[in-house]
Amino acid sequence: MNAFDPISALAGGALIGLGAVVLALFNGRVAGISGILGGLLDGERANLAWRAAFIAGLIGAGYLGLDLMSPQVDIAAGWPTLVIGGLLVGVGTRLGSGCTSGHGVCGMARGSIRSIAATVVYIAVAVATVFVTRHLIGG
Repeated sequence: MNAFDPISALAGGALIGLGAVVLALFNGRVAGISGILGGLLDGERANLAWRAAFIAGLIGAGYLGLDLMSPQVDIAAGWPTLVIGGLLVGVGTRLGSGCTSGHGVCGMARGSIRSIAATVVYIAVAVATVFVTRHLIGG
């Protein structure tokens, strides 16, 4: 991205928070995307409808946001790289018992020490990855 718009970032963060609060109030669930998707893929009949609706809403909102608000994004990686990367992220979130949405948004808001520790690790690994990629590998 060439330009940062704090208004759209603030609106996006507020909508994520609102979605997490609505899910917790009306369904009693934490908005951890890896857990929601994992339960959908496991085929839990009792929770299938709300999980499918939540995931469909995420995908639909992403496409709507790209069409309405986002600048043109050019991704240099090919489809195989993106698919492999997505699968590795999915495996990592299952191994780590959650993702940034569950730990970083919902868990930290509840004051969970486990979630705070997980989020610190996520951010540290992201900083290290950017440093290695940009300064050591030269990407």
